[in-house]
Amino acid sequence: MMHMTFYWSRYVTLLIDSWKTDSWTSYGLSLLACFIVSAFYQYLEDRRIRLKLVSATGGSSPAAASPIEAPLLQPKLGRWSAARFAGSALFGINSAIGYLIMLAVMSFNGGVLVAIVVGLAIGYLLFRNSEGDVAVVDNACACA
Repeated sequence: MMHMTFYWSRYVTLLIDSWKTDSWTSYGLSLLACFIVSAFYQYLEDRRIRLKLVSATGGSSPAAASPIEAPLLQPKLGRWSAARFAGSALFGINSAIGYLIMLAVMSFNGGVLVAIVVGLAIGYLLFRNSEGDVAVVDNACACA
């Protein structure tokens, strides 16, 4: 039976029926996998944003671009450019990983939740928390 509230136990089913933990070793390895996947999610997000930033500045360094530009005056990339395909592939992979992380949290196991949140925080600290970042905003609406 699936839990509908958070619980703390080493017995958890993650994502598929065959991924069940029944010992402390399997539970610890599952938590480690959740931690690594959530940190990898932040790494891919950083790569996707940097690819978009480099392709938007035409290959020059992101620091050389002016911080404020009118979006309608920026040159558009080719409709079928390699950068757009790479960005789309990274977005798709990152979205799939994000949904799998969400489904893992929906197992309602407290250890899984903590492992994923800590993995996301450590991944952000390692990969996305640099001072030279310039935000690339596709849409000003936060819900888009």
